[in-house]
Amino acid sequence: MNQPAVSQPGQGSVSLAQSSPTIGTFRERDGALEWSGRQETVRIEPWGPDAIRVRARLGGPVLDGLPGALLEDPEPAQAVTVKIGDGEGQLTVGAITAHVSSEGQIRFVRTDDGTELLAEERAHFWWPGPRLYTPTGNGHHRLEQRFSAYEGEKLYGLGQHQHGRFDQKGTVLDLVQRNAEVTIPVLTSSRGYTLLWNSPAIGRVELAGNGTRWVADSARQIDYWITAGTPAEAQRRYSAATGRTPMLPEWAAGFWQCKLRYRTQDELLAVAREYKRRGLPISAIVCDFFHWTHLGDWKFDPAEWPDPAAMMRELDALGIKLVVSVWPSVSPLSENHQLMEQKGYFIGTQYSPMAHADWPDKEVASTVQVAFYDATNPEAREFVWSRIRDNYLERYGIRAFWLDACEPELKPHFAENLRYHAGPGQEVGNLYPRENARTFYEGMHAAGETEVVTLNRSAWAGSQRYGAALWSGDIGTDFATLRRQIAAGLNTALSGIPWWNTDIGGFHGGDPDDPAYREVMVRWFQFGALSPLMRLHGFRDPGMPLGPAMTGGPNEVWSYGEEAAAILEKYLHLRERLKPYVLDVMRAAHEEGLPVMRPLFLEFPEDEKAWSVDDAYLFGPDLLVAPVLESGATAWTVYLPAGARWTDAWTGEEYEGGAAVTVDAPLDRIPLFLRDGARLPIAQ
Repeated sequence: MNQPAVSQPGQGSVSLAQSSPTIGTFRERDGALEWSGRQETVRIEPWGPDAIRVRARLGGPVLDGLPGALLEDPEPAQAVTVKIGDGEGQLTVGAITAHVSSEGQIRFVRTDDGTELLAEERAHFWWPGPRLYTPTGNGHHRLEQRFSAYEGEKLYGLGQHQHGRFDQKGTVLDLVQRNAEVTIPVLTSSRGYTLLWNSPAIGRVELAGNGTRWVADSARQIDYWITAGTPAEAQRRYSAATGRTPMLPEWAAGFWQCKLRYRTQDELLAVAREYKRRGLPISAIVCDFFHWTHLGDWKFDPAEWPDPAAMMRELDALGIKLVVSVWPSVSPLSENHQLMEQKGYFIGTQYSPMAHADWPDKEVASTVQVAFYDATNPEAREFVWSRIRDNYLERYGIRAFWLDACEPELKPHFAENLRYHAGPGQEVGNLYPRENARTFYEGMHAAGETEVVTLNRSAWAGSQRYGAALWSGDIGTDFATLRRQIAAGLNTALSGIPWWNTDIGGFHGGDPDDPAYREVMVRWFQFGALSPLMRLHGFRDPGMPLGPAMTGGPNEVWSYGEEAAAILEKYLHLRERLKPYVLDVMRAAHEEGLPVMRPLFLEFPEDEKAWSVDDAYLFGPDLLVAPVLESGATAWTVYLPAGARWTDAWTGEEYEGGAAVTVDAPLDRIPLFLRDGARLPIAQ
């Protein structure tokens, strides 16, 4: 593992605290403010416009080169000043100012009026400060960073979780990657700041009423980034600091068809042909897992997929992209396993063999112990991409990939036992899904392909810059689960990931012949049509045991009876009509870092009620979407934000914002409202 470089000191001034007993030393170094005391060094520096980065380390200068989310070359910061004197240091970067006490405690304020945004906080009057370092060995520590709590503050982001809460205040969340639980450690506050915990370490965040605490179980230094401004301004700053998403390819804005799973080439092609025969819009169809010879071979099994080249020619003629499932795990039966093990391309372990999960594979009656390639290792990324390139891209022209189980899905998940190229598992474990997406992004670009979309089950801060779309994992199939996806999607949007979707209808089960489930499917399909990406997927009843022969029940739009099918077709055509608008909104994500699925307060931050709406959202700037989230509902109440005039997209009736309205919502209608006279092709 490469050792990180130590920041080199520059020339600067030294000042001791004057109005209180001398505790720490201030220096200005290379345009940054540094405080040293009690063997701790804290570096406070500009990191983009209106943004400050803080790093703190016990036992020496802060380290450069550790894994994190921030780009190495931030945008130039404006109006930077450093002041030292009167027992305090001060750094101003545009709209935000950091005041540092003689004890090294930091308080962030608005530059224009001095209003406090966020302050570090001691745990106790006898506590040495807001940071705690508990040794875990070899220069690593269990790290704690404490901040004050504020009455009435609301907090959003932190990636994607299934607890159903939009406002994260009051929660305790593990900072670890799991199926359907995605850690992206960035928070947006109703107080006017956004903070990134710039560490991929395993840990937790506690957003309690008596304080906020970030914890890394074992790492070398504290690192966080903060910016001031409205939520929209903060999204622009955060996306610039961590990397903006590419422009979404036009085809990906359409409808994706998927189920668990199409077992053969003939089965998949029959579905693609039927969509075209019925005249239904379809942009992509997915070839799911077990299409391979062995897990980790990364190629089609000729027994089930005898002529992928002919399949691709037919799909191309139909105007349908093929998306292929690629897993990061490698069976001992794979032709690549021995070489990868010898080259050191697998995630290592401290105390056991390099096998991290049990999984079914072909030609064996039971499961085998599989390893995961180390996506933090550049050579391992290059090797895996070489197999993908040779077996999918160059051979068949396949350009879109589904990166499943990329948390990675270890069983059991003992981070302290893992050893990555980038560092110990506890220090870097959350980084994996981003680096896995990087494998495909950099590989595609090296192959001359500029349009990159991967569908990922997990993500970390900065995943968006590698063309990663996130979906909400293997979730349930009822109205309660559907409702939780609204909050999950909005918090994902505020975590810098604009390409997001769910399995329409949920994943685990759902009987296509059950009228109750058909209603869930219809309402979920309506939500899916107004999601950033629209993808139908699920493991429908009747299911089969996990294994190479498995499939689920039917999951095409005509699988749910005539009444439901007519409604689903209506929303397929609506999505197709809205594609120009979808692509306009995607361009705003690419160029400005603004999310596609927007909380109401992103556009209306002055409306206090907008900060509490967790069952509706704006799709881009002009379309308010209010999914129906209850069984049997034929009317739905929607809050319309103040500061705009709203038009019911179905009826043309107009409403002044700042109040809740109740509108008709029969089974074939999702409440939609257009902002300030906007025109979109909805009611046709």
